[in-house]
Amino acid sequence: MKRPVTSGAETTNPAASSAPAAPSGPSASTDSTADRDAAPAAGLDGIPRQRPLAVSAEGVHVAVAESAPADVGTSPVPAGSARPLLARLRRVRPWRLFPTPTGTPFTFGYAVVLAVTSLVAEYADPGLVDRVLQASSTDVAHLAQSPVRVLVASALWIAGGLTSAYVIAFLLVLTALERRIGGWRTAGVFLLGHGLATLATEIPVGLSVLAGHLPESSLHRYDYGISFGVATSVGALAGLLRPWLRWTVLAVFGWMVVGDLIAFTDPMTNWGHTMALAIGVATWPLLRRVGSPGQLQDDDRDHGAPS
Repeated sequence: MKRPVTSGAETTNPAASSAPAAPSGPSASTDSTADRDAAPAAGLDGIPRQRPLAVSAEGVHVAVAESAPADVGTSPVPAGSARPLLARLRRVRPWRLFPTPTGTPFTFGYAVVLAVTSLVAEYADPGLVDRVLQASSTDVAHLAQSPVRVLVASALWIAGGLTSAYVIAFLLVLTALERRIGGWRTAGVFLLGHGLATLATEIPVGLSVLAGHLPESSLHRYDYGISFGVATSVGALAGLLRPWLRWTVLAVFGWMVVGDLIAFTDPMTNWGHTMALAIGVATWPLLRRVGSPGQLQDDDRDHGAPS
């Protein structure tokens, strides 16, 4: 049988004749040997050929989406979601609205004293209570004799007892104020308003008695309670709140004060509330140096957590 004559560039395999010619040289022989070792021969039976991988942007996206585990917690929050609001609500601590022994020691201790004196005024002998209240009154006669003693003593009683609206205002307002500026400054604001508003209302009474416009019995009228100090604290706290809340607090409390003035049931006391509120507003420049608007001090140490 006569064999066909072939050249060095040709092979006797028909399938190989259709393949492109391999480059010549030492490197070419080395590459071809490595290719034969790494991949199976194209013509061997039983070994299926690999299909070419067509990569597209859509295919990669689908593959990644199918292979990635679903994680609800790390999924992006859509716009307008209620999650930020829910997170804020979870951080709300209702107990911070009221005084605590370690978080607000001044307000807490003062509240305990007021609770005791209110119980005494409610259940003690009426004659004894009357004498004690008369001795604690910041009337003109007592202010002329021992002003410091009666100013302090009059602030230990609540006019109207524990059912007075000023009890709730005292707890909420002084607690919030102390968390922002501290106990000593809160005590200073309270006593400043209590003292100045008392003097501003009693001095005109004394002058009116001297002028003959009021009877001499006006020098011994009852004047005690925490309302002047609370009104001053409301005015001071408003300056440390955010603008929308600041003007809301001032509008609500101011309307109450103006309503009392219009009723004209106790004009001297009602004017005292108005002046006490103005005294609190006048402390804004000083208190804003030590207190941040809308920022509360952390009192987690009340519950065993580090502050």
